[in-house]
Amino acid sequence: MNKQKSILDIQKMKESGEKITVLTAYDYPFARLMDQAGIDMILVGDSVGSVVAGYDNTLPVTMDEMIYHTRAVVRGSSSAVIIADMPFLSYQVDLREARLNAGRLVKEGGAHAVKLEGGENIAATIAAIVAMDVPVVGHIGLTPQSIHRMGGYRVQGRQDEQARQLLADAQAVAEAGAFALVLEGIPSELARQITAAVSIPTIGIGAGVHCDGQVLVIHDILGLCEKYSPKFVKRFADVSDTISQGIGDYIREVKDGTFPGPEHSFK
Repeated sequence: MNKQKSILDIQKMKESGEKITVLTAYDYPFARLMDQAGIDMILVGDSVGSVVAGYDNTLPVTMDEMIYHTRAVVRGSSSAVIIADMPFLSYQVDLREARLNAGRLVKEGGAHAVKLEGGENIAATIAAIVAMDVPVVGHIGLTPQSIHRMGGYRVQGRQDEQARQLLADAQAVAEAGAFALVLEGIPSELARQITAAVSIPTIGIGAGVHCDGQVLVIHDILGLCEKYSPKFVKRFADVSDTISQGIGDYIREVKDGTFPGPEHSFK
């Protein structure tokens, strides 16, 4: 069994130059497999709404759903740092509600940390949550909860003014007390500048190789989500055909009476 990692271990990895590995998980079996493989952090993402529940975006996901999936992931992991996404409307309304919901993800869900989307606009919220000893991961760039304002899933930071704002956002998130920062959908050179400018680890998703670590959605890297195919995703395995074949074989054997056979029956 691997030793339980802490947020201090994650921060030391930036200092030593060791890349940080992060994947999303939403249930016990995937969390167990990731933990056994030695993943550094597991993100219980609100992406569960898209890849598990079939929503068009992450906005419908609720706190109760996030707590449920976080509990399942925590039961499957003994060494990874578990981060739970704070879903839309769980932290944007006021500080009291944000602190309460962050606390619920730790107390009821078992998460080690929470993740919030936004930069300077939510720095006070990050600081308020950190002040109650709940570790926070920031998330800037392409922020899926802002899909309507952004006009879709578009790369952010290509214009000079946008790039300057993202650098200011990163610094504000770090100064507010976040222990790590997700950079999503931004140019590689901008990610390099941000990574050099902040003392906390940066975790890239569609942000190039210069980040301190990388995160991807597990369903994307295994070929289990045909709904979206972002440029930044690499398919490391394709298990959808294997699963489809297994289901097809089951249907055929039940239909033709070869399953269950004598070895699957009781006397």
